[in-house]
Amino acid sequence: MTHPGTLVLIMAAAVLAPLLVYATGRRLRVPLVIFEIALGILIGPDVLGWAHTDEVTDTLADLGLSMLIFLAGYEIEFAAIRGDTLRRSLWAWLIALVAGIGLGLLISGGEAFKAFVIGTALTSTALGTVLPMLRDRGELKGRFGKVMTAFGAVGEFGPVVAMALLLSGRRPGESAALLAAFGVIAAAAVFWALRPRRPWFTRLTVRTLHSSGQFAVRFVMLLLACMLGLAEVFGLDVLLGAFAAGVLTRLVLHRAVPESSDEVLGKVEAMGFGFLVPLFYVVTGIEFDLDALLHDVAALLVVPLFLLLFVLVRGGPVYALAPRDLSTGDRLGLALFASTCLPLVAAITTIGVDQKLIGSNEAASLVGAAMLSVLVLPLLATRLRSADGGKGRPLPDREAGADTEAW
Repeated sequence: MTHPGTLVLIMAAAVLAPLLVYATGRRLRVPLVIFEIALGILIGPDVLGWAHTDEVTDTLADLGLSMLIFLAGYEIEFAAIRGDTLRRSLWAWLIALVAGIGLGLLISGGEAFKAFVIGTALTSTALGTVLPMLRDRGELKGRFGKVMTAFGAVGEFGPVVAMALLLSGRRPGESAALLAAFGVIAAAAVFWALRPRRPWFTRLTVRTLHSSGQFAVRFVMLLLACMLGLAEVFGLDVLLGAFAAGVLTRLVLHRAVPESSDEVLGKVEAMGFGFLVPLFYVVTGIEFDLDALLHDVAALLVVPLFLLLFVLVRGGPVYALAPRDLSTGDRLGLALFASTCLPLVAAITTIGVDQKLIGSNEAASLVGAAMLSVLVLPLLATRLRSADGGKGRPLPDREAGADTEAW
């Protein structure tokens, strides 16, 4: 069982992090996640040695990562991102995957599975980290926010699928068959979610929204548990189930209780961003192998190289294929936001280390570069967009409709 002091320290770090954001906000806008991870490193075994993770904290951290991916899936409005924007985002990710695996082969000396780990990590986007930043700035509903959601969704979903196919430990054909079976069940669930809900569902949601019953919140948690369990049964990464659960939840709530969906989501977000998600980031810091990074000069020197590769491999195709109606500053900002990564890099490298595909030094270098990406790239993206006049313009109806053509 977890030592009570460890959980107290983790939650103390989670509380201290937003205070530090507020204290430094006037001089430098540092993303909340950076303070959460940094505080985790500080209290972890490689610095102060106050906190050590165990099975309970690891389980809670896994739930936090699942909740982060779930909330990212919920934010996606497919009606607004399909069509040309979605095609561009798919091509940008596929090009990045080919380039990433090619570079991975060079870095690994031709070791295929190590190349898959490195290459897949280079293609990810921390949509669950970027979207709250855009929401806080009031840009999520603007043209830039819609485009970023499309490119980020593919950058979040694509690596999860790639992990299921390339890093599952099974033959690719078997993994593809299981993934296809999961997709069929998920499609059936989408069909179910689009059906009108019975009147009792709406009445019970409204009646228990401010009571101890909390029917809608419990229903959302059931959906999440079912999709996580389904992914586990098929031997796929549970993040795939979390993402699918977020999409399903949005469809159900917006069809069954549209007037209460925002309030239900607010309660789920409070559970996620108030407890589970910060716990995941703090535990990521605690488990970060700082000692391996600091005592291996080569691993430390590789960190800025990986950061550059995140921008070139992921951001390069995004910039090239960004919608042409975006300004140069918005396209640069889009590329940098899309290159911001961390949660999936941490998950991918953990799988790689567990399966002995990469060493702990290489994993620490990748995670260190991903942490720098969260610190540096959103700040740089915001400055470039501000200098170019991009301030989260609202999405006019004609632009919203431009991307809703059937593809």
